[in-house]
Amino acid sequence: MPHHPVNPAHSGRRQFLQTALTGAALGVVARAGFEFVAPWTVFAQTKLSPEQALQELIAGNQRYVADQLTSTKQDPAALRAKTAAKQEPFAAVLACADSRVPVELVFDQSIGQIFVTRVAGNIVTPEIIGSLEFAVAVVGVRVLLVLGHSSCGAVKAAMKGDAAPGQISSLYPHLRGAVEKSGGDLAKAIEANAQIQADLLRTSSPVIRDAVKEGSLKVVAGVYDLASGKVALS
Repeated sequence: MPHHPVNPAHSGRRQFLQTALTGAALGVVARAGFEFVAPWTVFAQTKLSPEQALQELIAGNQRYVADQLTSTKQDPAALRAKTAAKQEPFAAVLACADSRVPVELVFDQSIGQIFVTRVAGNIVTPEIIGSLEFAVAVVGVRVLLVLGHSSCGAVKAAMKGDAAPGQISSLYPHLRGAVEKSGGDLAKAIEANAQIQADLLRTSSPVIRDAVKEGSLKVVAGVYDLASGKVALS
């Protein structure tokens, strides 16, 4: 997958993230009662490789599009009992908060299989990176997917730049790079945003960057089509 450079306007935020997140994430892990030792994925339970984990997501999405879900046939009580003491997800997904993007269903997965973080515009923030660093360093996920979606309201609002109530406009600076690359095309802005946020994860977090370098993690971007249900990787 090609590397997509981040707009220079994001360099300050990237440096802030890189400086602040290492200590913050380590603190989260320490407070959770885990010993943080190298390699980062010593706590990983899945035996899937990063590429196999990605293929599992793709296959699940294909089942979802074909209306051939298998996850809905599993026993919820048994799944709760199995995962009550620990979690063993093979993938992590950074998705938009949009109610039309049911992440587990989209990939035909159930309880304990995907570590999901959600925020409007699927943007990278210190809190999001800290959460995903936990998924990589402690839980040991093998693939991390940044998932945009068609007709994203956050991206659309950022393109218009209109005044908004409360803190809604605080999303705009995170999306500016994608808007600038879009040429006014919403679909291009959504795709560019997913790619930019994935790149920020690769570069702003030493935990994620090192896991990618060691070959224990793959970071990818994609866009979910609300009408068809299909996820297209980019």
